[in-house]
Amino acid sequence: MNSESIRSDDSYSDVILAKMQKKKRPKNQEFVGFKEKKKEFKQQKRKWEEEKAMNKIRKKMEAEQKAKEEEDLKKSQREKFGRSWTVSIALPGSIVENAQSDEEKTNLSGYIARAATVFCVDEIIVFDELKSITRNEDKEFVNLAVGKRRNGCIMLAKILQYLDCPQYLRKSLFPQQPDLKFAGALHPLNAPHHLRSDVWNDYREGVVRNIAVKDGKGSYVDIGLQKDCQIDKHLLPGVKVTVKIDPNSKEAKRKYIGEAVAPSAPRTEQGQYWGYKTRLVTCLSEVFSGCPYDGGYDITVGTSERGDNVDTYSFPSPFKHLLIVFGGVKGLEAALEADEKLTATDPKQLFDSYLNTCPEQGSATIRTEEALWISLSALRPKISASQKSSAST
Repeated sequence: MNSESIRSDDSYSDVILAKMQKKKRPKNQEFVGFKEKKKEFKQQKRKWEEEKAMNKIRKKMEAEQKAKEEEDLKKSQREKFGRSWTVSIALPGSIVENAQSDEEKTNLSGYIARAATVFCVDEIIVFDELKSITRNEDKEFVNLAVGKRRNGCIMLAKILQYLDCPQYLRKSLFPQQPDLKFAGALHPLNAPHHLRSDVWNDYREGVVRNIAVKDGKGSYVDIGLQKDCQIDKHLLPGVKVTVKIDPNSKEAKRKYIGEAVAPSAPRTEQGQYWGYKTRLVTCLSEVFSGCPYDGGYDITVGTSERGDNVDTYSFPSPFKHLLIVFGGVKGLEAALEADEKLTATDPKQLFDSYLNTCPEQGSATIRTEEALWISLSALRPKISASQKSSAST
């Protein structure tokens, strides 16, 4: 065999060996490459998941920070523009019993409502000093006055509620009844929440309409405008609700968008006077025990001709919730004597201050509705001075 054939055989073997190595080598490389890619993919996937979790945490923190900033802004606005303090008055329902006719009783009730609105009273409490009303098992008030067509306490409370209600809601909330027969002829209160249809306000009073809505959607509310407002909650039809309207929906064609808020929100957030709430109680002691505010009334004032001179009086400290109590024809002494829950022997013991708001009076008697205007006029600058001193500090 010559050298050329040997070389050719060697070259043939080298070619075969090279082909075999070439076939085996890619398999090992492909396998190693797949493992590396899989490892890289897992690492990349883990990195993506970590980034996704971090983004989620960051968005949550940003949302919490934004909510905190909004709450701080609202708080600062409330402190700057809102009014946290309140003024309440309490008077006996027996004062309307002295009127000779239902029409006179209605006019007297309207006189009281006008005074409360003019002086921005937030709550009116009507208490029974004659033991003429009680509550049944459903906590509804029952008239105990024998032989009388109406009860003065119940009638006064109903008229006060009726007058505080915006005119566009009265038909829905107050059906025809004897106690309100002459109430429609009373002078309107023209309170800030008695808005006309051509006046825009961020807040409005409304009544929930009986319109079916989809699950998860809020009720429609009649707010006295040409379009209804859909709120964020589902409420029973016929319920009265205070609505805060989204300004961005002002130009909406079909409906306004809003949220149901507390009746006190216009006062606490923007400082708007938003009318008074009426509370009816069966005795003088319930005036104090049934206080709707946390912590109760921190300053209580009783009015009497036997009290201290109001001219020299000033509030001892800025108050949160002020209560001013008026007596009837026989004074607060009669209400104290009729209340079995009270152990005090003198009305003066019930109050932080006991004031004569009309010293050197010319008439032997001052009627309760007259004392209401006189007292609120005398105390108004003192209230204002007390709250200004609180704001300055």
